[in-house]
Parts: sequence; structure tokens; C-alpha cells
Amino acid sequence: MTGGSGGEIVHALKYRGWPALAMPMAERVSRLDGVLRPGARNALLSVPLARARERERGYNQSAVLASELAARWHIPVWNTALERTRDTPSQTALTPQQRLVNVADAFSLVAAYRARCRGAHLILVDDVITTGATMNACATAMFAAGARSVAYVTFGRARAPGDAPT
Repeated sequence: MTGGSGGEIVHALKYRGWPALAMPMAERVSRLDGVLRPGARNALLSVPLARARERERGYNQSAVLASELAARWHIPVWNTALERTRDTPSQTALTPQQRLVNVADAFSLVAAYRARCRGAHLILVDDVITTGATMNACATAMFAAGARSVAYVTFGRARAPGDAPT
């Protein structure tokens, strides 16, 4: 798939089993290279999926995207550094407040990565951001492990109620 809206591309990556789409997605996202401060990127971390969801899909779309970005930016990717401490329902039908509650304390840093994260500048990768609740919950876990900074990188942003029609 080379054309279509960003939403269609993300949907195909996430729900139609097209992990190869991560390559052109990462190509576009990697153009943000100049936005990130030099030296402020020790590693990329991906938002972890619930185990059941990853088994259903056969892959974690955020991890595939992070791996493609790591290859382009020449920095390590730690796709197993973050873990879900509990399964959470899908965020798709939740209000912004429900999303915050749903993912609160749902992530932690795997013990093997804690020393590497102390003082590190980390980049958190997800396919799309809606309210930021998931990424903020992941960043909270990263800061609790001693990260110095956390930047967010996504392929897209979900439409918000106030967005102009296309």
C-alpha cells in the first residue's frame, strides 16, 4: 500500500496484518531527525501491546516501527524494555478521562533495562497518538527508572473533535 490516508495506513499495519508498512512509515517519520537534539537519543523504546493482542496480530506494530526507525537513525532499539504490568481494554471507544484511568500504572521498565535508562535520553515510539494517555503512562515508567528525558515519536495523530474537516 503506497497511497491512502494516514488512518488507512495505520489501520492496515495494525489490523490487516501488514507489518511491511512500517518501512515506508519509518521513512517518513525519520525525516524528523533534525527536530531531535543531537545527543538526546540514547535508544528507542516501543509501546508494548497486551500479550493477547500481540499473539493475535503476530507482531507489535510499535515495535516494528521502532526497529525501522532505529535502522535509519543508527541508534539502538529496546523493544523489550517496557512491559505491561496488566492487560488493559482497548482504548478505541474510551473517553479521554477513561483512557487515563485505563492505562494508569499499566507499564513498567523491565529490570534488565533499568541501569541503561538511568540518565538516558529516550524516544518512545507508537504508531498513532490520540490523547497521549498511553505514551504518558509509558513515560512515567521510564522516568521512574531514571530516564533523563523522554521524547515521543508517532506516525500520526488521531483526529480530535476540534479539528477542521478534511
